[in-house]
Amino acid sequence: MLTKSLVNNINLMTDKTIHNTIIIGSGPAGLTAAIYAGRANLKPIVFEGNQPGGQLTITTDVENFPGFPNGVMGPEMMDLFRDQAKRFGAECFFKHVTKVDFSSKPYKVYVGDEEFLSETVIISTGASARMLGLKEEEELMGYGISTCATCDGYFFKDKNIVVVGGGDSAMEEASFLTKFAKKVTIIHRREVFKASKIMFDRAKNNPLIDIMVNKSIDSIIGSQKEGVSSIVLNDTVSGEKTTFECEGVFYGIGHNPNTNLFDRVIDLDDNGYIITKPDSSLTNIPGVFACGDVQDDHYRQAITAAGSGCMAAIDAEKYLEDIE
Repeated sequence: MLTKSLVNNINLMTDKTIHNTIIIGSGPAGLTAAIYAGRANLKPIVFEGNQPGGQLTITTDVENFPGFPNGVMGPEMMDLFRDQAKRFGAECFFKHVTKVDFSSKPYKVYVGDEEFLSETVIISTGASARMLGLKEEEELMGYGISTCATCDGYFFKDKNIVVVGGGDSAMEEASFLTKFAKKVTIIHRREVFKASKIMFDRAKNNPLIDIMVNKSIDSIIGSQKEGVSSIVLNDTVSGEKTTFECEGVFYGIGHNPNTNLFDRVIDLDDNGYIITKPDSSLTNIPGVFACGDVQDDHYRQAITAAGSGCMAAIDAEKYLEDIE
């Protein structure tokens, strides 16, 4: 007997229905958009992509999202978002969109050879934190390695931690983390910093921040049970390797918006983020909306992503009403 979800997949493959809205991507933005679109009876289709639930699925404890006074595991919270969206009629599929065509209506969204038609499209593909490419990242992300000081700094009270990077992001993360940590050490592979003078000086003059230059991280020592205990540093000038004790590693090397799919299809800024009109989720293409980290390079928080997902669904509903 076919399960309901499998039946839905088969129907979608052959059905040329023109949907009200297709949501590309999940996470707090996409699934909130699905909740609001579902409540508006738009019967949204959600293609969740390669990382269903977005960046929160690699986050352990989430303690700064309203409504969870005792905190919640990131994957658990995304499951709750998804269940709520489904309750209001959204259909969620763990499929990865490979191509879009916004040149004419209805808009076309492709999953491999499968074609789906929609009057509106909400883009919520998010952004991905840049990594160092270390083998330990997969095991220790959320267990001592973090890409978000605002999200995770609280868990490192009175600990010695390091921040990797040499730009404004790293300086900002390091300065923020001094609110919690005993000591913060910035690790940079060169002597020259990309950070603005004001941000660099703020970090350099902070008595809780040390700066190590000409160093790169060769490996991170730790386990999911015990967390991070130390890192192995490589001197980029001499090649000498040394061990540095610390209890947390924060990556401050920036994010990449997941917009390869929309390059030369929709207006992007110089950093690759989708440009939306002020105080809205509207892109330069009527009926195509963007929300969450794919268009927000400033806040990058679950709560702000969810808020912009709400905006996108309301904007899509209004657009559909206007064309009717």
